[in-house]
Amino acid sequence: MQTTFDFPELLRLIEDRSAALRAAAASAPDFEAPLPTCPGWTLRELVRHVGGAQRRQAGIVTAGLDAGKPEQTWQDVAEAAPAEREALIAWAAEGTRLLVDALREAGPDRGCWAFWQTAQTPLTTGAVARHQVYEAGVHAYDAQLAAGDTQPLPDEIAVDAVDEFLYTVGSTSLPWPYKPAAMDVRAAEGALWRMTLDTAGVQLSRSAEAPAVPAEFILEGTASDLALALYGRLPVEHLKLEGDRTAWDLLAEWDPNDPAATAAPGNA
Repeated sequence: MQTTFDFPELLRLIEDRSAALRAAAASAPDFEAPLPTCPGWTLRELVRHVGGAQRRQAGIVTAGLDAGKPEQTWQDVAEAAPAEREALIAWAAEGTRLLVDALREAGPDRGCWAFWQTAQTPLTTGAVARHQVYEAGVHAYDAQLAAGDTQPLPDEIAVDAVDEFLYTVGSTSLPWPYKPAAMDVRAAEGALWRMTLDTAGVQLSRSAEAPAVPAEFILEGTASDLALALYGRLPVEHLKLEGDRTAWDLLAEWDPNDPAATAAPGNA
């Protein structure tokens, strides 16, 4: 895992993006405003989700790697959330504090359970802290959009948001069950990622320039637009697309955690 931020800076960014989310929720004219990017949710539900999810993550960090996947969901935790706006936002702020305190106490190198069991991202508290920056960052975007104050991801985190998503969510060591492919993700800021899909899984590599072997499909845009598209906040068509997107569409539908997904259905 590579990141442009050291551990204390990751903790600061979790606090910063979580505070941005709460500020948007607090200033929105309608706390029951629907979230265009999260169908079925309102701002109230978003704040409740973040408060519950950050509290749950704090418990996972404290429990350590050997504790495994917790039975408690964020919904279980959020049952204790107050309903009134000001109190709920304060409850969410306390959730951020609990998460950051747990991470600070653990340090960056402690083993920690995470959902990315087969990804190229390590199972450490440092990796969890990095992922939590972008969980909070994307949800801050959701809240700002619902509040009528649409903003891109801040420049300081946008490129790393793409990198973290691709390595954590987009990679796996489980075999790719379709025709091998290579895809490139290019940020206007100069970063480039090659995705290789084959029997070794979906593997990522970074490059300062285009690899010698051309990719079948290329996605290109600003780092903020790329990150928001990867997180499903913008349609992929919002980006510049080149080549055959068949493998990309298959990847978007593929769930490597489903045992049936590893049974090759034949070349697509």
